[in-house]
Amino acid sequence: MQSSGISHIAVCVGDLDKSLAFYRDILGMTVVKDFIQDTSTGGLTHTYAHDRANRRTVYLEWGERQFFVMTSHPGDQVDGSGIKLDQVGVSHVSFTVSDVRGLADKLISAGVEIAGGIEAFADETGNVRTFFAFDPDGILVQFDSGIET
Repeated sequence: MQSSGISHIAVCVGDLDKSLAFYRDILGMTVVKDFIQDTSTGGLTHTYAHDRANRRTVYLEWGERQFFVMTSHPGDQVDGSGIKLDQVGVSHVSFTVSDVRGLADKLISAGVEIAGGIEAFADETGNVRTFFAFDPDGILVQFDSGIET
């Protein structure tokens, strides 16, 4: 397979408005689509664990043509909670940012929980090159200065 990149990353959230407050308002992603889709018929019915009448889908852009998609099911409860690194499934999403410590400080001041506290990610000189935070659904979101090879 030849691929030019990842099309998008999508997560189902419990409360889309709370998640928008995190991803849009705190992290600065831009909403480019926001729509309700009928999920009671057609191909999507085979991709759900439960019958769902509809879903709200929001596309957020964080870079040039890079999308983070959130879905919710208005009026329905969703199952489960955010998984951790040692559980089967997509365990987290990660974003490369230019100022890791600056973003951590911004998230902390906004009341976002940093997994283990920010000092757990500091090296011996106090430098923070990566950290994990929890979004409103407990989904792990990692921020780093880029993958080192």
